[in-house]
Amino acid sequence: MAQSMKKLACQVLNKTNNVEVILNSTALRANSHWWSNVQMGPPDVILGITEAYKRDTDPKKVNLGVGAYRDDDGKPFVLPSVKKAEEILHQKGLNHEYAPIAGETAYTDLVAQLAFGENSQVLKDKTNCTVQTLSGTGALRLGLEFVTKHYAKNKEIWLPTPTWGNHPQICNTLGLSHKKYRYYDPNTHGFDVKGAIEDISKIPEGSIILLHACAHNPTGVDPKPADWAQLSGVIKEKKLFPFFDMAYQGFATGDVDNDAAAVRLFVKEGHQVMLAQSFAKNMGLYGERAGALTFLCGDPESAAKVMSQAKIMVRTMYSNPPLYGARLVTEILSNPQLKKQWLGDVKLMADRIISMRKQLRAGIEGAGNKQNWQHITDQIGMFCFTGLKPDQVERLTKDFHIYLTKDGRISVAGISSKNVNYVAEAMHKVTS
Repeated sequence: MAQSMKKLACQVLNKTNNVEVILNSTALRANSHWWSNVQMGPPDVILGITEAYKRDTDPKKVNLGVGAYRDDDGKPFVLPSVKKAEEILHQKGLNHEYAPIAGETAYTDLVAQLAFGENSQVLKDKTNCTVQTLSGTGALRLGLEFVTKHYAKNKEIWLPTPTWGNHPQICNTLGLSHKKYRYYDPNTHGFDVKGAIEDISKIPEGSIILLHACAHNPTGVDPKPADWAQLSGVIKEKKLFPFFDMAYQGFATGDVDNDAAAVRLFVKEGHQVMLAQSFAKNMGLYGERAGALTFLCGDPESAAKVMSQAKIMVRTMYSNPPLYGARLVTEILSNPQLKKQWLGDVKLMADRIISMRKQLRAGIEGAGNKQNWQHITDQIGMFCFTGLKPDQVERLTKDFHIYLTKDGRISVAGISSKNVNYVAEAMHKVTS
């Protein structure tokens, strides 16, 4: 009798547990409906290339998709000047208190000087508002969001064709209307100065125009000084608002002043520019997210008002910026000996990229290729628009295990003395 009762009790308990499991499962399914309407987003293009590269087991594989500098061994490069700055910071034993909302003044003053020049009159007159941001992307986001809230004229931005993929994405997120002006000429693989001037001449007065200060991403095509002068003239005539994206200062030619020439020209000619800066590339601080956004405001009173509103936006977005990366930048730019070492580091990186361009072009032409490859050495900075067609890109990946974006853009930083001949031979074969 006792055994029967025990068995019956177990059966009842199991049924109760099963009911509880079913109820719990139903509740979980009901709760999951909060997010059941979310659509699967498209994968990041560059991340997808990197993942495919990692899965590839071929020993000759090459990743030309990643937009980060690599040394000649294909390894991430920590600048010697940055290592020294890290040692100095460690010895100082600093605390980890909150940074000011706009970043530490020492940092914002130094990065503005790097962009506009130490003797810049606008900085002497204190007509600039400069805030620390979460690298260049954060500067673009903050600047464009500021436009949506406070820009009093035509809230429409014109982007070069092509441009960095995040530019239109940020505009879309903010609901900011964006249109295109001609920039890259696929026939010459160079700057379409005539097309750009024609299009800019038709942009409605008061609109915003985005300009890559140097080392245009993704094409590697920069206007020549005379072209910049033309652009400045027509932009001034049309009363457009220039927003410069300067993510590669020093990384393009190896000279920080040379790479800031377009920005300084516009300022000299009276433009009140907005400028996004990043120290991801030129200091190798990719993950530290050190950047800045500068508004040139015309007078100190306007600069103070803009600063007050920028602080409100930062406060509600991420409260205040991170310290470590900014402290590294400050240490490097404020220490003459360390700054000199950093300028040498920047030139070292830029020179390696330039050398790889020359070797790649020589390798393709040396293989007997009949096409014109001068654009490889004419273009500048980390990226090169090779002119390869999608089917040629596909063959490069399938037959030669070389990974790049479908539009034929390569990161020259992924080329080294060890693989440049292999890449050149492969490019020769898919284009012959």
